Amino acid sequence: MLTVDRSRAEEFLATRRDAGKDRGATVKVVEDLSRQVRLSDLEMISRAKLGHIGGDFSVADILATLFGAVLHVDPRNPLDPERDRFILSKGHTAGALYATLAHCGFFPLSKLETFAQPLSALNGHPNRTKVPGVETNTGPLGHGFPVAVGCALAAELQGSARRTFVVLGDGELQEGSNWEAAMTAAHYELDALTAVVDRNRLQQGARTEDTKKLEPLPDKWTSFGWQVRQVDGHDHGQLLEAFAPSTTGKPVCVIANTVKGKGVSFMEDRVEWHHKVPTSEQVVAARAELSA
Repeated sequence: MLTVDRSRAEEFLATRRDAGKDRGATVKVVEDLSRQVRLSDLEMISRAKLGHIGGDFSVADILATLFGAVLHVDPRNPLDPERDRFILSKGHTAGALYATLAHCGFFPLSKLETFAQPLSALNGHPNRTKVPGVETNTGPLGHGFPVAVGCALAAELQGSARRTFVVLGDGELQEGSNWEAAMTAAHYELDALTAVVDRNRLQQGARTEDTKKLEPLPDKWTSFGWQVRQVDGHDHGQLLEAFAPSTTGKPVCVIANTVKGKGVSFMEDRVEWHHKVPTSEQVVAARAELSA
């Protein structure tokens, strides 16, 4: 397993702690983290010549907000029994998760250079036995959400105040196991569980609504017994509000409206960037846009 970068972890925790005294400062911290995540992810995918950059960029602000301001986790002690649990059910966007974890100090930034190399801990999908901060292996769509429900139910049975967050792709919701999980969470009134839908409206090869209609998506979640919050998934202030604890005794579904490839004009809302590697010229152009 990769080892913690203690100095970076302590620096990040101090920055987060200081920013927590002021909402504007907190938003600035997660904005900066989002930018760093996208830049690192761009370099990782360019170097490895594979990855899911479109989905990585659509989920980057969600991950940065959670790790940068919301989750009760300590990179220096990633197995703390009372830590909040985070599961990336859309495991193919592991690149964005790795970049987030590294910038928070869960492991050294230099290890991002090994992404997708033979025998690297940083596989194309996250592995809990190799990467600190990864709670469960994900990749097969529809698996991560049921695991998250199990984590939330365990916390409930143990009388623990820890929260569980799970991020799902919108195309992933075409898997029936997710709706079984949603029904189970509502039945047990798991109000410490938050499901976040990365609603970029694109999946591999087509738009979600052309593949299998999801709308009216908020009504579906409501009918399954969830409290629904709809936000701009790239507005860090809105995300911070949406990730607040449940106010109804029900589990929370945050529908985060996002743009695939967010932050790079020639990638945004383009289905081909679900699984495409930028050329060297495109990397230069993308880096300039993300750094502006």
